[in-house]
Amino acid sequence: MNRRTDPPSIPFIDVAAQRRRLGSAVDAAVARVFNHCQFILGPEVRAFEAELAAFCGAKHVITCASGTDALVLALRARGIGPGDAVLCPSFTFCATAEVAALVGATPVFVDVDAATFNIEANAIAAAVATAKSAGLTPKAVIPVDLFGLPADHAAVSAAAKAADLFVLDDAAQGFGGIYQNRRLGTFGDATATSFFPAKPLGCYGDGGAVMTDDDEMADVLRSLRVHGHGDDKYDNIRIGLTSRLDTVQAAILIEKLKILPDEIEARNKAARCYTDGLGDVVTVPTVPAGSTSVWAQYTIRVAGGRRDALAASLKAEGIPTAIYYPIPLHLQQAYKHFPVGKGGVAVCTRLAAEVISLPMHAYLDAPTQDRIIDAVRRALKA
Repeated sequence: MNRRTDPPSIPFIDVAAQRRRLGSAVDAAVARVFNHCQFILGPEVRAFEAELAAFCGAKHVITCASGTDALVLALRARGIGPGDAVLCPSFTFCATAEVAALVGATPVFVDVDAATFNIEANAIAAAVATAKSAGLTPKAVIPVDLFGLPADHAAVSAAAKAADLFVLDDAAQGFGGIYQNRRLGTFGDATATSFFPAKPLGCYGDGGAVMTDDDEMADVLRSLRVHGHGDDKYDNIRIGLTSRLDTVQAAILIEKLKILPDEIEARNKAARCYTDGLGDVVTVPTVPAGSTSVWAQYTIRVAGGRRDALAASLKAEGIPTAIYYPIPLHLQQAYKHFPVGKGGVAVCTRLAAEVISLPMHAYLDAPTQDRIIDAVRRALKA
């Protein structure tokens, strides 16, 4: 009797392949920390901050415990709180709006561009008007470099300047990306990123960072991440929190940063292969001229209610998929009472019903990718 053999499963993000590549370099880096035992704000933290600043071009890098904390710290450093409005897209991970609520401000949701999935800069003015009509003071906008693609930062900057808004770039998914010949990290007033393991630059736990060219803001951020200390750690001059990047994680990130440019190139090669193989059967991602994505996700759009069937068909062939994000923030229980900018968020709602992400990482070999592409094509033609 012949037994059915299930096809081998494909990892959605192959962190293990990267670990094998790094090998003894990471082991040695961690061992150095274990030897000097400076586990909190040790020398590797300072070294990593300096190397990350050199990589992205920012004057200051202040590491912290997570990407969410990075956003919170930046908002708090600007004194944003109750009575203030923070504009953000509805089609994003919840942390983007969550941080506004955490500091006591009110998130106001803005629609996104249908081609790039990033915040629609032309909708910012209407959201500002919505905030004012609700009795709020518009203070900030958080563009998101979704799925690895930089937002249209020039357009966002112009809209923010017209409304006197603090611009906080949420580059948790896009760090390493390029916009108009500059890496993310220097757009707006500050940039926040995450080192969650699945991110293009991820550690082996949680971690994050804020980047800014503002000297005063950098000083406040360094204070806030350690209980709001002043010149002495027991001289607390503001209300802060505990949000420090562990030295072990910094040591790991130093090694990972060395290979990031090579991994970005590999991700772009994989993205081109997907686009070439699927462009005639689904709506593939758009990368505007002058931008380079780091492809945190490769997300296609499948219209006509066929997404669930595609996901089931791929799963049966050992190919994982993910939906980022099935419910836009303005419809989620925790956020649906917050304002939506005038003009609505119809694109966010439509995208949530159509998007599906395919396996994407820097170690996606050609035979595996051909298998994925063939399976998607068969499923959609069935």
